[in-house]
Amino acid sequence: MNTFVLIVLVLMYAGIIAFPARKAWISMGAAAVLVVGGAVAPGHAFGALVNWNILCIYVGSLVLAELFIVSRVPAFIAERIVERSPSIGVAITIILILTGLVSAFVENVATVLLVAPVMIELAKRGKKDLAPLMIGLAVMANLQGTATLVGDPPSMIFANYAGYSFNDFFFKFGRPSIFFAIQAGALVGAAYFFFHFKSMESDVHSLPPERIVSWVPSLLLLAMIGGLALFSALSATGGIHPVSGIFVLVLAVLGLLWLAFIKREPKDAWELVYHLDWGTLVFLVGIFIVVGTLSESGALEVLAEALASLVGGNLFLGFVLIVGISVLISGFVDNVPYIAAMLPVATGLAKAMQVAPELLLFGLLIGSCLGGNLTPFGASANIVAVSLSEKHGSKVGFWYWLKFAGPFTILTTVAASAFIWFVWR
Repeated sequence: MNTFVLIVLVLMYAGIIAFPARKAWISMGAAAVLVVGGAVAPGHAFGALVNWNILCIYVGSLVLAELFIVSRVPAFIAERIVERSPSIGVAITIILILTGLVSAFVENVATVLLVAPVMIELAKRGKKDLAPLMIGLAVMANLQGTATLVGDPPSMIFANYAGYSFNDFFFKFGRPSIFFAIQAGALVGAAYFFFHFKSMESDVHSLPPERIVSWVPSLLLLAMIGGLALFSALSATGGIHPVSGIFVLVLAVLGLLWLAFIKREPKDAWELVYHLDWGTLVFLVGIFIVVGTLSESGALEVLAEALASLVGGNLFLGFVLIVGISVLISGFVDNVPYIAAMLPVATGLAKAMQVAPELLLFGLLIGSCLGGNLTPFGASANIVAVSLSEKHGSKVGFWYWLKFAGPFTILTTVAASAFIWFVWR
């Protein structure tokens, strides 16, 4: 049966790599094969292995992110930054930093779509190449999406596995956690962009005036952040509080009711729900079942022991290996199934080396998420950025992306990993 489960996982991976647009159907198909094949009972699969609390947080945060876009608040702030900056290069760097901070709490693709019009207008008026601006948006969004529980699906997968609450992403066991490691990477990334864009000058210091539609979505987003932090503090068992998902969903419903009845745009509310990323939700359900079944089979423990034998008790080598392999694989393969499968392996490796698991788990999370910045198809935000850039006449080939985003990926990964190594080893 263990061999059967492992074969299903490998075939699922192959299918996702070959047909990424159909990854939701492939993951659910793999889950169905395991259920029909008797590897896992249906009740256990959909009851114990699928974390519906996490999925509720995911859907609710997607709705709030879309409403945040409707509010136009971030675009308004970006316009003010441009007006008050000493140069366009400085303005772009600040906007990229702002993009990253927003992306820590808003889904990455939504963040790129939110700020893209500002970058497009800057490039158009300044007669500059749009491609590096769009690449900057995508990689900064992906970077900061790792920083919090609600920033990106891999962070949610990590929190579900490790029992991390919203607050644990900031401090754990009295030590600064993954959020601050990502900020170390963000500082290095911001410096990289500043030196790249500092000579970019033009007479562009104003953008078309932005009008804030409403502050309500911003207040709902802040309520989500504050509520998740409060529930984390109240959680008796650690990890994500059982009511967190319902809380975020309630906020999302309130936002939709506001859009439909207060703003009197019921059609827009329906379109927002209809066009949500439901595919990723289905994909995550399948991943929970497949990787959960594999983890319970014990096959991943064997892999962890083999990895421990390979590194020979050298903790630094093990850490570098986890981070490096994760960056390379996540640059070409969807990082959700990868991190889901590798979390038990990293824990098993830490156990075999008789060290606390946080060091290797954090290294895995950093490598898996930041590795997506390596290639133009390593993350959904990258694909959207390339599409928008080419739509406005700026081509982005593989080598062009690698030349610009490759150094950024290496620098930010090294900075974040170094922070984790010195704080958590």
